[in-house]
Amino acid sequence: MSKRVAILGSTGSIGCSTLDVIRHLGSPYKASALGAHRQVEKLAAQVKEFSPAAVALADESRAEDLRRLLGHGGPKIFLGESGMVDLARHPDVDVVVAAVVGAAGLPAALATIRAGKKLALANKEALVVAGSLLIPEARRRGVPLLPVDSEHSAIFQAMACGRSRDVRRVILTASGGPFRTTPLKSIYNATPADALNHPTWRMGGKITIDSATMFNKALELIEACWLFDLRPDQIQIVIHPESIIHSMVEFIDGSVIAQLSPPDMRTPIQYALTYPDRADGCSRRMDWTQVQALHFEPPDFERFPALKLAYQVAEAGGTSGAVLNAANEAAVAAFMAGKIPFGEICRVVELTISQHRIQTNPGLDDLLEADRWARQCAETCIASGAGAASAPLA
Repeated sequence: MSKRVAILGSTGSIGCSTLDVIRHLGSPYKASALGAHRQVEKLAAQVKEFSPAAVALADESRAEDLRRLLGHGGPKIFLGESGMVDLARHPDVDVVVAAVVGAAGLPAALATIRAGKKLALANKEALVVAGSLLIPEARRRGVPLLPVDSEHSAIFQAMACGRSRDVRRVILTASGGPFRTTPLKSIYNATPADALNHPTWRMGGKITIDSATMFNKALELIEACWLFDLRPDQIQIVIHPESIIHSMVEFIDGSVIAQLSPPDMRTPIQYALTYPDRADGCSRRMDWTQVQALHFEPPDFERFPALKLAYQVAEAGGTSGAVLNAANEAAVAAFMAGKIPFGEICRVVELTISQHRIQTNPGLDDLLEADRWARQCAETCIASGAGAASAPLA
């Protein structure tokens, strides 16, 4: 059976790792559709190597640059915000790897499910914002939704060792990021270079900043609730600085099943593409001839206040996930632009959430409006010094 893969976000970290996996797997796997935001030179190089049937470019201002680089007789080009949706629906696609960062990836994820195609989800924000829509839709249509995050892939694999009703809890591991042992007084004014200096993973800029604040783990906790039908109190976060154990599942009899591998995103990506089969991998392997140790410690909620927010939002449900995600995206962008110090990222998110009136059973339009409102509110917080947000309540 053909494995025609669309990679939404092909020029990003996950997208490039997915192309590595496809190079390694070879036929019948084919990168049949590639989508990017604005990196046209990198996208054009990928087109030259993989000869996809279609490409998408979100930033229409660079369309002419892309056409010039591709020349005549190249793939069909889709432009604008709807371009990723067009790729997801493309007839030459069997599997969609959704790796677009942020809430922008939600429409394409939903389109993939509605088209009845297998969805390999690397965009955790889609479930954080709209898990209440995506999960029921996938179940109703019988669409496989496979996690690409290393943590959720680990949980998915470990859960195969028992029945879901016998799961006592999930242990979601976290590296602790670059500030795990940094004195608290030094974290507040950390620079972007400091925050991007992750000790074990090499990822895109946004997710690396989220790892520094631990908002990545906040998003993953909410995502795990949706993916595995868990209550927030069934998920425990544990700091594991080596990033070897990617997560664990504890069953009611006391057995704990863990998935281990060196920190390399190609491992969970390949498993999502080949599932339910496995194939020889191209990622790094464990070297059991070397002396090594694994360490665990509870998270410091004072150091990482995003984790406390995560449990609150997961309990609240409704539009609160959309608000947390949008406010965090706005705050991270402001930090990277030098508008707020690192220590204000979580404060901006907390203030935005505190002003939101939650809708408990939102539709897609409600979720998109909550996203829009949260960005506006967060930007008001930022403009006022992150101390007195004054956007109207939503």
